[in-house]
Order: sequence, then C-alpha cells, then structure tokens
Amino acid sequence: MLDVWSWISDLPFSGEWGATDEPLVFQLATSPCDPTRTLQLQARRTPSSSPANPDAFFITLSVCLRGATPSTLWASDAYLLNSSGPTTNTTFLLPLFLHLLHEIFTRAPTTSTYSSSGRSQKLRPEPVSWILDTHSPESFSSFFNLVLLTRLFWACACDAPSEVGSFYLDSLLSPNIHSLLTASKPVLAKFLVAVGADAELCFVRTLGYMLAKWIISREVAAGAGLRTLVPPLLPAVFSYAVEAYGYWTLKGYAPIPAMRPSGAPIKPFPLEPNDLSLLKYALAHQQLEAVIQLHYSVAFHEAYVQVSARVDNLRFHVAKLRFSGESEYSEERHFVSRVRAWVGPEIGATYVAGLTAGRSTHNGESETTELLHVGKGGPGNFGMLLAREATRTRVKGWRWDQDVEGNAVVFDAVLHDAATGQEYCSGGGGGDGPRRMRSSTGPNRPFTKARGLIFAGEEYGDEVTWRLGKEMEGSVLKWRIGGEVWVTYFPNQVHTSFCETRSVEWSDEVDLPLIPGK
Repeated sequence: MLDVWSWISDLPFSGEWGATDEPLVFQLATSPCDPTRTLQLQARRTPSSSPANPDAFFITLSVCLRGATPSTLWASDAYLLNSSGPTTNTTFLLPLFLHLLHEIFTRAPTTSTYSSSGRSQKLRPEPVSWILDTHSPESFSSFFNLVLLTRLFWACACDAPSEVGSFYLDSLLSPNIHSLLTASKPVLAKFLVAVGADAELCFVRTLGYMLAKWIISREVAAGAGLRTLVPPLLPAVFSYAVEAYGYWTLKGYAPIPAMRPSGAPIKPFPLEPNDLSLLKYALAHQQLEAVIQLHYSVAFHEAYVQVSARVDNLRFHVAKLRFSGESEYSEERHFVSRVRAWVGPEIGATYVAGLTAGRSTHNGESETTELLHVGKGGPGNFGMLLAREATRTRVKGWRWDQDVEGNAVVFDAVLHDAATGQEYCSGGGGGDGPRRMRSSTGPNRPFTKARGLIFAGEEYGDEVTWRLGKEMEGSVLKWRIGGEVWVTYFPNQVHTSFCETRSVEWSDEVDLPLIPGK
C-alpha cells in the first residue's frame, strides 16, 4: 500500500541528503506501458541565508511527471527547519497537512451560493493538530496518503492534460484507493467530526467527485462507454456514527455511480446514444448525503434498565458534484424513493429482556368537502341554493412503517405514486412514470426543489423501548445503527423514457452508556 507519510516524516532527519542539490525522490506511480514514464514526489532541501541560524534549511515538496515531456504538477510551500534540533509537528508536518487540506477545500464542488462561500473559509489548525497528535504514525498514515491523493487529483486530472489525468487515475488512484479508503476510515471519521459540518461537506464532495471520475474512467477503459455505470467492488461509499448529547447519529455519503442498481433500467427512447451518454454522464456527477439522527434516553428502575429511542431527524440530499456552468441536463437529478433505518443491540446480545415497538402507520386520509353552488334551477326555482356533498380520499406520497428484526427496530418510509399507489423504487414507475414524476416537481412535490428530504420525529409516532437486565447498569454497550436508501431517476425536462433506481447501505456502531448521571 502507498505510504508517503512515513517517507515525508523522516525527511528532516534523512541521511540521504548529500552535498549536492539533488532532490530526494519517492516513486508514486509508473506507467505499465512505458517504464520511463513515472509520477514522482520530490523533496528538495535548500540552506537558509540567515547567519543567525546556520543550521536551518528549507524543505520544498513537488510532484513531477517524468517521461518524454517532464513537468511539475504541484509544489508545496517552503518549510523552515533546523537540522540541529528536534522537528515537531508544528514546524513541518502540520503546516504541510493544512496546506493540502486548504487546497482541497478551495476546489471543492458546490451546490449553492452558501456552500460556495464556505470554501473560502480558512480551516482552523486546532482540530487538525489534535488529529495529528492523538494518532500513531501507523494509523494516521493512511489518512494522510488519502488526502495527498485527493489533492493530486486536482493537479493531475483537472489541471493537466487529459493523458496525465488518465495516468493518475489508472496507475496511482486505482491501485491504492481500495486500501486507503478502508484503512483511513477511523481517522477520517474523527477528522470530519473535529473540523465541523461545513469543512466536512467540502472534503466528502471532493472525495465523491474524485470517485465518480474514477468510476467513469474505468467504464471507458473497459470499453463499455457510459452505457452501464456498474459500481466497482470497493468501498466507494463512506459512513460514520457518533453518540453525543442523547443522540445517535449516522452520516453516510455515496456517489451515485457507486450505488447498486436495483433491477433493469427502462429501455431509453427517443434519445440518441450520444445524448443518452451525456445524460448518464450528468447523472454520474451526483452524491447522496444522508443523516440518520435518533434520540435516545436511559431510565434506571429497581429491577431493570429501560432504553428508549425515537426518530429525531432523517435528512437526505442529492448533491450535484459540479462547478459553474449550466447545461440542458442541469435539472436532471435522482430523488430519494425509499428509506430504511434501524437501531438495536449488537447481534447475539442476550441481555435484552423485551422490546416494545410502535404500530405500523397507515397513511391514508379521508376528507369530506361540501360544495355550494348558486344557480337558477328549473322554472320557479330562481335563486334556489343547491348543495351537494362529495367525499374524496387523499393518499400521502410517503408511507411510514415500523418493523422489528430480532432485537432491532426498523423505520421504513416508501414513496408511492399518489394516483396508483405504486412504489417508485420498485420498478421504474411504469410507462407513464416520467410524466407523473414531472408533475410532482411543482408545489406538491414530495421533496424539496433540490431533491432533498427531511423526516421529522412526529412522522413515526411513539418511541421504541428495550428492557435490559439490571446487571448491565454501569457499562457502556455497543449498539448497531444503520440505514439503506434508494434513489430513483425519472426525467425532469429531458424527453426520454430512461429511468433507474439505485441503493446503498451503511451500518456502524454507537456507544450506549448505561451510567447513572451521564
């Protein structure tokens, strides 16, 4: 696995520095077709001109492409160090890491003017320094390497010629992304919590944009074009869960092309193949962002401990991973069509004595409307008031249910067609599904204009309770929390029958402290 962090950490004390000005080199990638074409990370040391500190020197890092046309793709600031004294994180490693993060955030895709203004905010060094100081070099290494690859994505895939971008995606990102995403997850989760929600969105949207581009490049390289964006066999989705202040919160992110297709897409017409490829290309630059937030409480009784939980907020957003500029496909976007969230003890737990769930919710509504008409009527009935009563049934777009699987409770919400009752996530919505969904993009649409969705706690009724054995009092248990989300695409302004549904599942662990007074 790629390990740039260990090499950079040893640079100030490296015995490889010679009397010449030759840089130290770390080989990032080599082209399998041309061994002379390499991507290198170079470190150059230059002496300080200050007579008061003759042992001081500067270190500058750069990423260079070597081959027929050598070029420098990225360069860091120059960092002043002292060879006669110890090097701390604050003099070299922390400034370098902050520099990489700042360059990532300023290039992050945005979805609104508000998120665009958030990119210009300087990242506070305190939480980043805490992450660096509280993790061993071995655990921090994968996260730093992921950050470096994300920064190099902008330099190679966006700012350099297309052949350099292909070289980066195929020879550097593809061999390392699987292991880095897996190994860096614990540190990445703590980092996102520490830097706050605004910086979190900048980072995960950049990561999602990079993964979307990589998945598209894999399809093109495989000769499939953009006709079948099959998810790769890697964790190209990310989630983490935290417990704080009486909340269990799971946050999940998934680029749309990394989600599993559900069923076969409807055969498209009347778009031409090239137009369909452009539509799928636009749809691939989207990311599902989810927040599953549950409120819990603990009550201590003489013979047992009672744990209660209820839905506080379920929030979903389909973000467009794009930059300035509009196209005829700008308004085409997936929408959330089904949500499942669950919480409960770890599998195999024997300390649960009982579980009490709420009832499944029927969402039909009936209303009676009295219509009054004034008319002439027949002869001799001039001015008579005619009244009639009509009864109609209104069906909400969303149906909410509760279910139980073992000792876990499941909250389920499914979007139905208001006219037929058909589930949108189940099979494309039928022949006139696109027409119906276009009609739902007006004032009565079942989601926000940006295809966002928020469920509040009152949608799910009563809370759920578990009774635990008294012997568990004083312990901190690990409970499981998870969610599965389906997104569906129906044409909005493009005249085609193409539609599809994709899904993703996240799961994680949260703490349940059974400590009186906590």
